[in-house]
Amino acid sequence: MAVDCGGGGIKASVLDAAGTLHVPALRVPTPYPLPPSRLVQTVADIAARLPPADRATVGVPGMIRHGVVIATPHYVTVAGPRSRVDPALVTAWAGADMSAALTAALGYPTLVLNDAEVHGAGVIAGSGLELVLTLGTGLGSALFDGGVLAPHLELSHAPVRRGVTYDSYLGEHERRRLGDGAWSRRVRRAVDGLRPVFRWDRLYLGGGNSRRIRPAALEALGDDVVVVPNSAGIVGGVRAWSLRGTAGGFGPAGPG
Repeated sequence: MAVDCGGGGIKASVLDAAGTLHVPALRVPTPYPLPPSRLVQTVADIAARLPPADRATVGVPGMIRHGVVIATPHYVTVAGPRSRVDPALVTAWAGADMSAALTAALGYPTLVLNDAEVHGAGVIAGSGLELVLTLGTGLGSALFDGGVLAPHLELSHAPVRRGVTYDSYLGEHERRRLGDGAWSRRVRRAVDGLRPVFRWDRLYLGGGNSRRIRPAALEALGDDVVVVPNSAGIVGGVRAWSLRGTAGGFGPAGPG
């Protein structure tokens, strides 16, 4: 089972080893307020509505290390993205071992990664330096070198300019405010600014809003930038188990 946890919705499906969905992805709105126990119960409820599985991959927004949440941006709010942060939820999420909790609730091994890392697992070629940026509620990122997952960096919290982070600069709220044309030009400026930082061989733009990038802006980004479908957040759940650098496996990168 692959689960893609977002700020506005949680999607899941069951796939075979080749990454083929056995059923269409099931989506439910992300419930708020959302302490760790409620996310575990929500995933378990979704699993009960899907065919049986042998293992699970769950992508969660924020800083995740070895299945443990260091920090998460949306789930610490009282009513979802851009609402008030609840200090009690900050405390509840900090250090929450979601891999252990979900493994216990589901009854089978569960790999928990940052959601952009799972997305990247579904699209990378496994050679060279590959950066994945997901455009949705905010900005997600994942970096791979020769198919090896690098330690996660919360690029979304880096400043674009004084008082403005990449998360707020490129997030859904700003896309709605600006319109797709002006927002697409922001995406181009952000990519141009990040290019000398990473010197990637390939940049993948995914997430629900990647399809909204206007053709003119996309063409200006260059041949080393590719838009990939949002379904990678589900399909990547299978491949994530064979990525080197995850808790799921240390073999050669490739389909699991």
